[in-house]
Amino acid sequence: MKLPSLVIGDITAKVPIIQGGMGVGISGWKLSSAVSNEGGIGVISGVQIGYREPDFETNTVEANKRALRKEIRKARELSPNGILGVNLMVAVSDYKELIEVCIEEKVDIIISGAGLPLRLPEFTENSSIKIAPIVSSGKAARIITKQWIRKHLRLPDLVVVEGPEAGGHLGFSKEELLEGKIVLEDIVKDVIDVMKPFEKEYNKKIPVVAAGGIYTGEDIARFLKLGASGVQMATRFVATEECDANINFKKAYVNSTKKGISIIQSPVGMPGRAIRNDFIDKMESKRLAPIKCYNCLKKCDPKTAPYCITKALINAVNGEIEDALIFTGSSSYRIDRIVTVKELMQELILQAEKSLEDLN
Repeated sequence: MKLPSLVIGDITAKVPIIQGGMGVGISGWKLSSAVSNEGGIGVISGVQIGYREPDFETNTVEANKRALRKEIRKARELSPNGILGVNLMVAVSDYKELIEVCIEEKVDIIISGAGLPLRLPEFTENSSIKIAPIVSSGKAARIITKQWIRKHLRLPDLVVVEGPEAGGHLGFSKEELLEGKIVLEDIVKDVIDVMKPFEKEYNKKIPVVAAGGIYTGEDIARFLKLGASGVQMATRFVATEECDANINFKKAYVNSTKKGISIIQSPVGMPGRAIRNDFIDKMESKRLAPIKCYNCLKKCDPKTAPYCITKALINAVNGEIEDALIFTGSSSYRIDRIVTVKELMQELILQAEKSLEDLN
């Protein structure tokens, strides 16, 4: 059975796979353009994307804007007909400025989480860009949608439902993550039910996409059968030749173990999932006082922060693995080799199509 396309208003992805945004710098122009060229939706992470700019430390906001513009243009040059998105965290200080760059560069879609993107419609008003919140509950989907309608007469073009098995910052408490009682399937069904009345009232299809811990084509098929319109996958795309990270970062995934994946706390108190290394051991035993503040997160206070997340993530993308925060989804330990994006996409499609036939 052929995989269905992912239709988001007037744009259509031939393959219902969104490559998740991964920062700092893990998903840039190389990875996003490669995924787009295979029929999926490639996504650039906007968080601290200017880390390679010469004035990053002294002029961070402008460096990030300039770098994001470069990344989008490079990706578009390599994938002129593909669908390209940008992932922007609500929690970052330059959120509005980066949205403006996305609009100017005519990105197809902005995917936004790490907080409720309540002002996203305001910041994208009078543009044709698609906007998609990331939610971790039906309640969050309802709150966002109601406020978007009330204040901006705007509906989400897509909703990404991120479950507890995802990497990076997570929308759950540490206790919820450790208990393991919350499962993505239940959240996806809840969000689909929440969005149905809005779809009916406004006569608009709002695709719901499942994310977090999705690893195989069989997983994709399972969520499609549940009613999701597609999936978002990030971890699988790290171990690809086109991933923008240093080879040492990719090897950390290949060499990871199930026991070596930990729940950690970010400087703003949010739990996250990462591969345990020397940095995490040191961070958990003492405060690693930030030497410089990049003003990256709105609620981060460098005077009390346990460590600098920007520095830790820049070390990660640059391959300084033992002095880095290596965010990952729960399934990275299953990865045993580095492949091309084409090979990975073809494998996922074949698995998913076979599984859909078996499920029918």
